Amino acid sequence: MNTKVNLAGVELKNPIMTASGTFGSGMEYGQFVDLNRLGAVVTKGVANIPWPGNPTPRVAEVYGGMLNAIGLQNPGLDVFVERDIPFLTHYDTKIIVNVCGKSTSDYLEVVERLSDQPVDMLEINISCPNVKEGGIAFGQSAASVESITREIKKIAKQPVIMKLSPNVTDITEMARAAEAGGADVISLINTLTGMKIDVERRSFVLANKTGGMSGPAVHPIAVRMVYQVAQVVKIPIIGMGGVTTAEDALELILAGATAVSVGTANFANPRATEDVIEGIEEYMHRHHVEDIQELIGAVR
Repeated sequence: MNTKVNLAGVELKNPIMTASGTFGSGMEYGQFVDLNRLGAVVTKGVANIPWPGNPTPRVAEVYGGMLNAIGLQNPGLDVFVERDIPFLTHYDTKIIVNVCGKSTSDYLEVVERLSDQPVDMLEINISCPNVKEGGIAFGQSAASVESITREIKKIAKQPVIMKLSPNVTDITEMARAAEAGGADVISLINTLTGMKIDVERRSFVLANKTGGMSGPAVHPIAVRMVYQVAQVVKIPIIGMGGVTTAEDALELILAGATAVSVGTANFANPRATEDVIEGIEEYMHRHHVEDIQELIGAVR
């Protein structure tokens, strides 16, 4: 039984990876999860300089998931290169670094400095606010998506994954733009913008007022968007959004995803990724599927 998948020339032992921002760089989870079992570990977003993130409170539980307004808090690239990458290289898993920035030059600085590091792929988070454009996310304009993808591809030494925002009118337009800019892989979806109000206090629950909605409630949206994008691009897709079980992951694979990220589920069940991997293997055995390639995009 073959569970290996290929993302732009990078072979993963299975299609399951962590979703950025929900797993750190694996250090916190190492005692619960065998990182060697994972197809890849996707790190928390890293910027060229430390980001303090947003004021608290910045996490709230909601029906079917959670809201977060962490604000991409991270210690910066220097600490990441010194601490996180060496930790991950001890494991038999692929390393995918999530990159964030507030301007194109921010992204390019990180991508350039990672060029000689032992990481396998770069995932570019274009849901970051573009300070040069008044705070509108890079990923909300097709022209911006194509432009930043093209600039990153000029200097990137590793394959580039563009992580798309679902907070757009037409996700296929953004996917086409990323592909036109030279993206090797697309990942989707990032969180949906949401809000929670405390009716007793008559105030916003999050200090930031709005936050990113993730968890099971967004899963059907993710399945729909992955399916739509799979119809219009030729490059591989990493699907994510509310994946809690193997069934959830298989939905995304059948819709057209080559690989799947598990995110919010890690907070409730630190072993979620391993459970999903085991569930997919059990499904393949039960349905006599010899190669996972048979399942990718099988639903037309």
